[in-house]
Amino acid sequence: MDWNKKRISGKPFLKYFMVSGICCLMLVSLFSCSISYTVNGSPINYDIIKTIRVQDFQNQAQLVYPPLTQVFNQQLKTRFIEQTRLRTVSNNPDIELAGEITGYDVVGTAVKEDAYASQTRLIITVKVRYTNNKQPEKSFTDQTFSASQEFPSSQSLDEVQNSLIQLIVKDLVDMIYNGTVGDW
Repeated sequence: MDWNKKRISGKPFLKYFMVSGICCLMLVSLFSCSISYTVNGSPINYDIIKTIRVQDFQNQAQLVYPPLTQVFNQQLKTRFIEQTRLRTVSNNPDIELAGEITGYDVVGTAVKEDAYASQTRLIITVKVRYTNNKQPEKSFTDQTFSASQEFPSSQSLDEVQNSLIQLIVKDLVDMIYNGTVGDW
């Protein structure tokens, strides 16, 4: 009888229940949780939507930096081509993106005690029209997206604008993608 008490109340008995308890919890959590994701990062219903047209966005900003238009249009089109299975077409698309670059502004930020800005911000603004011909309730007109990057005022805009444009355009493309087919 002493042997049975030691065996039941001893460490091997507790170890058995601990291991089996952990295994049970893992099985319960495995079967009770569900994970939902999309491989391409887009919740597009490809049974309904198969084609897209991304029109070139013209630069209508008061301050025009010529390479911006090409960089923006290329990155926007590339994002939709690489992140979706949509085919690009020129006529009768299922979804269509159009718009224009409306702002390219440089503003001083972080003013120092001598009233000079220690940081400068480049802001790019884009107006977008999204037409979903298969699901019109998802369409919108003239939604504005804006992104910016700061740089030290000790540098001129000419020195940094190419690298800043790459960062800002990436942010804008992310916002537009998520605001249209990303359903954010």
